[in-house]
Amino acid sequence: MTVKQAATTHESGTRAVVLGGSIAGLFAARVLSEAYDEVQIVDRDRLVGVAGTRRGRPQGKHINAMHCRGRLVMEELYPGITDELIADGCPSGDMAGSVRWYFRGKRAKQPHVGLLAVPATAPLMEQHIRERTQQLPNVTFVERRDVLGLVTAPGGGKVTGVRVHRLDDPQDGASAEEVIDADLVVDATGRGSRTPVWLEELGYGRVEEERKKIGLGYVTQHYRMKKDPYHGDLAIIPVAWPALPRGAIFTKTDGGRTELTTYGILGDHPPTDQAGLYGWLKTLPCPDIYEAVQNAEPLDEPVAFRFPTTVRQRYERMSRFPEGLLVVGDAVACFNPVYAQGMTVAAMTALTLREHLHSGAAPVPQDYFRDLARDVIDPPWEMTNTVDLSFPGVQGERPLKVRLGQAYLARVQVAATKDAKVAAAYMRCAGMVDRPDALMKPKVVLRVLRKAWRVPATTVTNPAATAPRAADRHVRAT
Repeated sequence: MTVKQAATTHESGTRAVVLGGSIAGLFAARVLSEAYDEVQIVDRDRLVGVAGTRRGRPQGKHINAMHCRGRLVMEELYPGITDELIADGCPSGDMAGSVRWYFRGKRAKQPHVGLLAVPATAPLMEQHIRERTQQLPNVTFVERRDVLGLVTAPGGGKVTGVRVHRLDDPQDGASAEEVIDADLVVDATGRGSRTPVWLEELGYGRVEEERKKIGLGYVTQHYRMKKDPYHGDLAIIPVAWPALPRGAIFTKTDGGRTELTTYGILGDHPPTDQAGLYGWLKTLPCPDIYEAVQNAEPLDEPVAFRFPTTVRQRYERMSRFPEGLLVVGDAVACFNPVYAQGMTVAAMTALTLREHLHSGAAPVPQDYFRDLARDVIDPPWEMTNTVDLSFPGVQGERPLKVRLGQAYLARVQVAATKDAKVAAAYMRCAGMVDRPDALMKPKVVLRVLRKAWRVPATTVTNPAATAPRAADRHVRAT
């Protein structure tokens, strides 16, 4: 498949430039293609025709789940893509009825809620979205470019393009540095986004930033199962909780493989030597995964990833912002990856972006960021912040609202192990189909209190006290 050549200047028509070919960037390009004559996706990697992991996405070797809400949005943007993934070897099932969830060490009820889960590996998911985006006639990929900075009109009030540097040798005497003119620039460069720095350099001040240190570390490995540990289920997911801050996702995935990602917080990280990893799995709050890997063929080596802090840039609180510039994806909010919200938030962000393009006029950044914060980011950010702060070692303020939320959520999880309707309501919120406040509906609250008026007392266990920590072992980094 050939790459459409992109021009660096344009004399007619409108152009949007997306910085970063991530899933967030691809979703943004998809909706921008409806409003702009031309959309260019700029990335330092080669993207077109690439299968498998790529250097620019180090988390591509690990589980990157898309919640049910994200899959629904993806299907809206790319009709038929779910069937394409399934035809390409991805398994499917009901998010609640086909998944063996464990909350607070107990197995949850498994009601069918009609929410389809399709656990594709991250590279395959990205490949399908990229190929569908590439089919759009007005979208081009500008590959092997480093982004150097923004180009603005005099005074810095409007962004008019980006400066990029070719990573491959220029041809025909062309300069390695070039300017790509744009009517709109969308930053989808992820956690390492330089937009905060650029804004300061342009005189807009420093964007307010929220950080929370969680000290998360996880390890991923793929297997070929010799015996079926699922018995009709799609995945086995024991969720970490304060009494045992370790968890895992053990799921069927494309190619007839099983994908395992197991994690721990606050520096208690899984080891990457095979024997150590098996020992770690034995400490999880259910025996299913450890027993399963005893009858499995490892297909690769365990690979580690570290995620020290969650980060959110509060662009909606800035009093001024240049025209012609927006930000999406992890460049706005980088969630705790354990909760698998990033790709779904990216998909929902694309819908918010579409709403701000409908008039044909350039979007107003302050209006976009306000709606993005309120409608897309705030609900999952507040819910996961409440969960993160339930672990005593995570630093952060715990006002009464947070403590009440933690107490109620603990009861919801206990009730979900006893009551199928509570489990269904919780799964709809976890899948981001319903907002978290759906769990506060009177009927749900009554069922929760009826089944879990008191949360059983637990003894905090510390597996790290009897097992070597990953920090003391040789860690094979991504």
